[in-house]
Amino acid sequence: MFKAIVSASTLRDALDSVSVLVDECKVRLNEDGLSIRAVDPANVGMVDLSLDAAAFESYEADGGVIGVNLARLEDIAGMGNAGDLVHLELDEETRKLHIRIDGLSYTLALIDPDSIRQEPDIPDLDLPAQIVVEGNQLDRGITAADMVSDHINLRVDEAVETFHIEAEGDTDDVDFEMGPEDLIHLEAGPADSLFSLDYLKDMNKAIPGDAEVTVELGEEFPVKLHYEFAEGLGQVTFMLAPRIQSE
Repeated sequence: MFKAIVSASTLRDALDSVSVLVDECKVRLNEDGLSIRAVDPANVGMVDLSLDAAAFESYEADGGVIGVNLARLEDIAGMGNAGDLVHLELDEETRKLHIRIDGLSYTLALIDPDSIRQEPDIPDLDLPAQIVVEGNQLDRGITAADMVSDHINLRVDEAVETFHIEAEGDTDDVDFEMGPEDLIHLEAGPADSLFSLDYLKDMNKAIPGDAEVTVELGEEFPVKLHYEFAEGLGQVTFMLAPRIQSE
């Protein structure tokens, strides 16, 4: 059983954070909210999302898993204005999701969860550096890096306690330096890793500009990006594997 009412903006924010990596996913309908965990086909980027029941206008679920085509569900959610309410109800017999939004009714055929890629285990990494930065600042650094390269280096300078977003192209270089006055928080530690910029750009699309983004970083380790949405009732963690630099 699953029956819920949620604002179109909250639903879109949740779907956006997953659809930047995968086209379809399993949605776990828990009693206390829903959760999604997915990895892209290349096993490079992962996402772990939870949305508490309190983020919904009403929410009823007794457990279970459904498979969803994210693009179709996003298209439906996009038919409403931000404040419109989306009514969701699962028909367990037909395995279809009935959706109502602003006078529009839609029946979405669900995907067999067993046919969808297995959910990943998100490693519990104890990364030495932690940076808390505004989404807008992160976006600025990623946009600058994209002008010169398809790779991006994230680094902490422990000596002067600064966080650097760097990119090195064939002819041009970029270094976006942020000190304590530019950051919400910095826990300095040995951190210097290179990543695919395409993945980071995709993840960045889902991060609200006013969000506080916690970046966990190490030396040639995956980076973890955490942020909240829906007034703190939704939580997202992205993880991106590094590109190992050969000597």
